[in-house]
Amino acid sequence: MQQEIKDYTENALLPFWIKRTIDPQHGGFITHFDEFGNDAGDDEKSLIAQTRSIFTYSQAYRHRFGGPIMLEMAQNGVTFLLDHMWDAEHGGFHWMVDRAGNPLNKQKIGYGHSFAIYSLSEYTLASGDPIGLAYAEKVFDLMQKHAVDTYHGGYWEFFAEDWSLMGPGSPGGDRKTLDVHMHLMEAFTTLYEASGKELHRRKLEEVIEILIHKIMHPVTGTGIPQFWADWSVAPQIKFDVVWGWDRFADGGQKASSTDNTSYGHNAEFGWLLMHAIKIGGFDLEKYRPNLEKAFYHALDHGIDWEHGGVFVEGSHTGEATDLEKEFWQQAEMLIGMLDAYKLTKDKRFLEAHKQVHRFVFDKMINRNTGEWWPLMTREGEPIWRHMAHNWKINYHNVRSMILSYEKLGEFNV
Repeated sequence: MQQEIKDYTENALLPFWIKRTIDPQHGGFITHFDEFGNDAGDDEKSLIAQTRSIFTYSQAYRHRFGGPIMLEMAQNGVTFLLDHMWDAEHGGFHWMVDRAGNPLNKQKIGYGHSFAIYSLSEYTLASGDPIGLAYAEKVFDLMQKHAVDTYHGGYWEFFAEDWSLMGPGSPGGDRKTLDVHMHLMEAFTTLYEASGKELHRRKLEEVIEILIHKIMHPVTGTGIPQFWADWSVAPQIKFDVVWGWDRFADGGQKASSTDNTSYGHNAEFGWLLMHAIKIGGFDLEKYRPNLEKAFYHALDHGIDWEHGGVFVEGSHTGEATDLEKEFWQQAEMLIGMLDAYKLTKDKRFLEAHKQVHRFVFDKMINRNTGEWWPLMTREGEPIWRHMAHNWKINYHNVRSMILSYEKLGEFNV
């Protein structure tokens, strides 16, 4: 599997992006491609796609994938991000600009800013260029100033241009989410790795404790998507700035709005927590029960042992309810199952990894382009056919290939 991963990543996956994504006219990245890998023509660049791309190319360079072009691509992304998406008046980054860098949506979104911290910190670790860490720290400081709920704890996510909290309901100003806290954990981990500052380590530990004691289900250890201010569970609704609701056309709230959990998120939470523990120097045994709950739930309920791959989501205490296969859950499960094996030495996690690996390599990779299909049926037929857009970008799958390659190298199996 290791050689298969290396060959594919170097010869197909990274070349897909090397050939296409640099915008020669305006800088930054073009991130919308159809099923044939052609520019889809969308006149927009999102904070999430630009920052995730910076992370991808920085991580690839740091881990010796892709060669020197990876660092050049990351530098291109950082230049565009700072020159065109930074709000000089209020601080922080615009959520959306056009290809030329003119603002289309000036909202400040915590989710996007978590990836700004993550990617800019990774860029400094990869390149040695201090500008990445400098802006990562600026964003961290803005989040502490504007996004922290000093009464109930945790972080708000949706803000107007001037960092004033958005209104309730679909604007998102009355809810807290698993998503933003999990991604702040990965962001603060990399920020602390780059800065070595005790403040960043303390805030990393704080967000870990929030995830453990407020966000993950107290019995099953699985992720709960949305909460009210006081951390009581809120029905999962569609936000105005959001992804992944394309298949839920019957309104702004899921039918199982208070009893659904993502297997991909739970595996991702587990391996991100293990990485945070390693970088932060925290006590692994303190969090072992939480890690095992999340990993075993994903193993027992999320893996499709018949067709391979991992289901989208299901009940906290029951079986899977969405049996389709989405690109990012496969990517996160690949890493998660290897870390679960490392933690437990239970070989069922290795078998699960193999199941997902074969589904990805036999079904999910579009061999005509080298990229992954975004959404497939349970059996592995494409449902959505685009190769990339704002939310379907290279961050999940390239990261999963790099880390799976390295983790498999650690095991004598």
